[in-house]
Amino acid sequence: MDDAEATGMKPKWWSRPHRPAHGEQPPAAAPEAARPVPLHGEDPYGTPPYGGPGPWAPAPPVQRPAAGSTPAGGTPTGGVPVAGASAGGAPVAGAAHTAAHESSSAPQRPAERPLSPEPGHPQQGPQGPPGAPADPSGTAGVPGAGGTAAWHRYDPWATAPDREGGGALPTQASQPPQSSRFGSDGRGRRGPLLAGALALALFAGGVGGVVGAALERGGGIGDLELPQAAPDSAERPADSVAGIAAAALPGVVTLHVRGSGEQGTGTGFVLDERGHILTNHHVVAPAGESGRIRVTFSGGETATARMVGGDSGYDLAVVKVDGVSGLKPLPLGNSDSVQVGDPVVAIGAPFDLAGTVTSGIISATERPITAGGRQDGSDVSYVDALQTDAPINPGNSGGPLMDSKGRVIGVNSAIRAADQGIGAPGERQGGSIGLGFAIPVNQAKRVAEELINTGRATHPVIGVSLDMSFDGDGAKVGTPDGEGRAVVPDGPADEAGVKEGDVITAVDGSPVRTGEELIVKVRSHRPGDLLELTVEREGDTRTFEVTLGTSGGE
Repeated sequence: MDDAEATGMKPKWWSRPHRPAHGEQPPAAAPEAARPVPLHGEDPYGTPPYGGPGPWAPAPPVQRPAAGSTPAGGTPTGGVPVAGASAGGAPVAGAAHTAAHESSSAPQRPAERPLSPEPGHPQQGPQGPPGAPADPSGTAGVPGAGGTAAWHRYDPWATAPDREGGGALPTQASQPPQSSRFGSDGRGRRGPLLAGALALALFAGGVGGVVGAALERGGGIGDLELPQAAPDSAERPADSVAGIAAAALPGVVTLHVRGSGEQGTGTGFVLDERGHILTNHHVVAPAGESGRIRVTFSGGETATARMVGGDSGYDLAVVKVDGVSGLKPLPLGNSDSVQVGDPVVAIGAPFDLAGTVTSGIISATERPITAGGRQDGSDVSYVDALQTDAPINPGNSGGPLMDSKGRVIGVNSAIRAADQGIGAPGERQGGSIGLGFAIPVNQAKRVAEELINTGRATHPVIGVSLDMSFDGDGAKVGTPDGEGRAVVPDGPADEAGVKEGDVITAVDGSPVRTGEELIVKVRSHRPGDLLELTVEREGDTRTFEVTLGTSGGE
């Protein structure tokens, strides 16, 4: 059977029994009853009981110095003498009672170790207060010598009146107490600091808000300056819209017409340096015999114009301004060379907005249209027009339609409104929907020359009357009535062999669907031109060559 081992707690270093040295008598063991009994259970960590030696032992009592004798720093005191001893070793009156009282009320403390001088520094003797005589005995300021027993009662945290026996340091006793500006606990100083911190926080918040708003609104601080390209050259290619407009605008004019209780606005362009201006007949028609026509040039100059001549069937008119120099005539092109898809530029004064430039393409050629006219059927314009999608609006009438080389290829005359038929822009207030029509310049040139030279225009004819009520395909020659024959005797058609009741279905191989289209096809030619007519007669198809005759216009 194994030997039993002790299970009790192992003694710690501070509670182990002291082994006496050689020749030293061991201390007498204290009786069992005299050993202190802990008030709590045994500590498994080996912590010594309260009051005993170890890290939990109470600190030694505070020493109080005697008044007027505070030793200098680093001065050795030579231990703590017995309270009540005088400088010569004689007891002081009342000291025994004080010492006994302190020894009974305070726990025992270990003896103080005298201070030793630092290496390299000679030991200095005790120094008295400034001006005091030197102490030959060298005991001045040493606790326990000559009234220094008050070192045992010195409390460094107590004020002067609280120290026993007025135990204030010599330096403190000789100086008056100083009052603190902010108090002993610093509360008076916290108030201004907190107020300053709050003001600083408010200021920083305001500045941050302003800066943040500026950054969010403009992306930076200070005035915003947007990026911009440097100015480009004002020169533009001659065949661009800008180049065409720059060259043509000086030759385009705006017409303001008043008379006969009517007024209107339109556009025209200069034909020559003598002052002739071409426009639409329906633009100047309100002037009548006594009206006024006012011309405004692109530079702002104005002049009064007079009527030279007009023709409602072609919807063309010529006016003239006198005494005006520096006119810029526009060059005329050839409308027979125009192809579908060619770029065009329209210039005019829609709604009296002078110098308005729009652009588009040629949408169709030889588009037969009729425009204008009165209730009795007179003043109807028959035009084999150029169709364009360049915007044309009321006020554009009479303005030039120009090709990519800046040449006039047509005279803007009519538009197709969304809710109405084809008519002059002034009559169709609905505005442009991309269906504009212009009189070919070849026809306009011939008519303008006749108006300038003779004051009237001639119309090519074939010498027949048409049945406008015919709803078949083609243009039907009328039948005899009480007023005369439908085919003019000895006229172009009669000489070619055309008879009454024939249905003309084509002109020069171009189909004809109505009587209006036949008139448009004929008027697109000059008198004396030779045309080939395709005719249906009693189920047979025949062709006839007809030389166009002439009739005086209005």
